[in-house]
Amino acid sequence: MTSREIEDLLRALAPQVLGLLVRRHGQFDAAEDAVQEALLAAAVQWPEQGVPDHPRAWLLTVATRRLTDEWRSERARRDREVAVAVREPAYALVAPAADEEPPAGDDTLALLFLCCHPALGRSARVALTLRAVGGLTTAQIARAHLVPEATMSQRIRRAKQRIEAAGARFAPPSPQDRHERLPAVLQVLYLIFSEGHTASVGPDLHRAELTAEAIRLTRTLHGLLPDDGEVTGLLALMLLTDAHRAARTGPGGELVPLAEQDRGRWDATAISTGIDLVTTALTWSPPGPYLLQAAIAAVHAEAPSAELTDWRQIVALYRLLARIAPNPMITLNQAVAVAMVDGPRAGLALLAPLDDDERTARHHRLAAVRAHLLELAGEPGAARAAYLAAARGTTSLPEQRYLELRAARLAGHAPVRRDAPGTGG
Repeated sequence: MTSREIEDLLRALAPQVLGLLVRRHGQFDAAEDAVQEALLAAAVQWPEQGVPDHPRAWLLTVATRRLTDEWRSERARRDREVAVAVREPAYALVAPAADEEPPAGDDTLALLFLCCHPALGRSARVALTLRAVGGLTTAQIARAHLVPEATMSQRIRRAKQRIEAAGARFAPPSPQDRHERLPAVLQVLYLIFSEGHTASVGPDLHRAELTAEAIRLTRTLHGLLPDDGEVTGLLALMLLTDAHRAARTGPGGELVPLAEQDRGRWDATAISTGIDLVTTALTWSPPGPYLLQAAIAAVHAEAPSAELTDWRQIVALYRLLARIAPNPMITLNQAVAVAMVDGPRAGLALLAPLDDDERTARHHRLAAVRAHLLELAGEPGAARAAYLAAARGTTSLPEQRYLELRAARLAGHAPVRRDAPGTGG
């Protein structure tokens, strides 16, 4: 088994082992630390000694030993068997009988919902999900977020403490909990994917480890909830978006916008799978925000060229999306689509209210889209100023270089291209 295959196996087993450990012993915090140590031990030993015949049992044994060592170091007065039997858990746990081991999928779903507890902020939910469910180490998560490992360690530790203080239950979510908290779970998975697709900080446009992990986790969730239209929509949206990855950057790592991408480099398998998911889901599920965004991505994916994109269909989908899930970022994208159909002035009119919205007033995307539409409207001076403002507002170096290039081209009155700046598809 290759190192990559071992890594994939460990990530798949991580939530299963953690779920079993928490069910048997309680103490989510200590159990999660023990699982991480077991994963690190496996990552070192398995490539050299081979993968054991029962890898999950191996991880569970090592993690349990780590827990036992921790209890002994704390001068526990009970031995392991007594501690397992009578120890009062940190939260209200649902402990199955020894011969009634729950399906691994139940534990994965329970962990996803536990990591997305309402007591946690958005960044804490993302970090804890990547560690507890994704099986990433603290160092890997810190590198992905470009923060020191000590900072990320503290963030994860505080998240686990808040879950304990909130009295969270480790159990498959009830129908009511699932209904109430599934949107938070989907949001966390989408945030992980978005940060990987277009990194908010740093020299690289992509962070492939984050997009891959977001897709893997969403596949897992879809396998557990195959009849949920929004889960299906989110998976389709990720696949259709990630299908552009190879074409989104040039030889020097520069951003290549959607209209200029070589569509022959798009991942045809991911596109086919994504379109099938969208097409099927729309026949039985009411259209929700993720499913509608996936439908828009599917229209882009089906167009043989930028010029042949069905912008009228995209505008119709955006109007429906804006009606059921109004959001300033949706309005930004809608403005570009409207400009393609009704002209740049119509798109600029949609942007005007966003100047007073604190979520977008200072966001570089608003300046970038406005610059693009001003360029299409034949106002190079105003467009150039907006491009430069957008470049100053982004912390992504590839986006910054791209926006500065657009501004420089306007200084020389280069031909206008009908693509959306600041987005690489």
